[in-house]
Amino acid sequence: MIHVLTVHWEDERWIDVQLRYLATHLTEPFRVYAFLNGVPDEHRIKFFYSSTEPIASHPVKLNLLADVASFNADGPDDWLLFIDGDAFPVADVVAFGGEKLRTFPLAAIQRRENDGDIQPHPSFCLTTVGFWKAIGGDWKETRGWKNDRGQTVHDVGGNLLWALSESGSTWYPMLRSNKVDLHPVFFAVYDDLVYHHGAGFRRAWSRADTLRASSGRGWLWSLLPKRLRGLVTRRAAAENERHSAQIFREIVEDPLFYRRFTGG
Repeated sequence: MIHVLTVHWEDERWIDVQLRYLATHLTEPFRVYAFLNGVPDEHRIKFFYSSTEPIASHPVKLNLLADVASFNADGPDDWLLFIDGDAFPVADVVAFGGEKLRTFPLAAIQRRENDGDIQPHPSFCLTTVGFWKAIGGDWKETRGWKNDRGQTVHDVGGNLLWALSESGSTWYPMLRSNKVDLHPVFFAVYDDLVYHHGAGFRRAWSRADTLRASSGRGWLWSLLPKRLRGLVTRRAAAENERHSAQIFREIVEDPLFYRRFTGG
């Protein structure tokens, strides 16, 4: 059994899209568990389990869903599939998992393109119930890592990165496989298996955008008045939002939309 764990936040657009792609690319029995905050209650019937508890923390929601799924699992070999609400598979997950989980106890997206993030990311993470319990799986961001610029970063997946390291577990990083990029972080296909829209539930801005905005300006960027930096930020975010709306329309209309990024 595959237990799919996801979160939808104040936007119902992605629910039917994600469920459709899951049904297409999960060829073994599966159940979907979700946190549904700020979306119409009519969607709850579409899930095996759903919660509308007003919990703000994304990592805490994922941890709770993992607890519920583990309780409902048939055994330790059941799969846990963590996936962001604006992400979904575009190829056979069962074939991928059957191969990777024979060698690695966990496979997850690693967003090296996001200023050197090295942690497993919950936009797509596949493991087993038994392994998640054995390492005390935890998505919280308490423990950090050094990015490409030597800065300490705290973000979702930080505790999981340390748990994997401390248990001596080697995991499989799923890397961005785009041949065409509209943005360095958003609108990504990973390992030719999963699409992650990025910022589907929030303002379309990333650490990579901050780096791009300041690129070539060096130390002058920090000296610019906040008003000017804010103007640059707003213009870049507006461009990201235009791309986001365009790609979402393509997702709805064309099940092979992702080929524009993979060159397939």
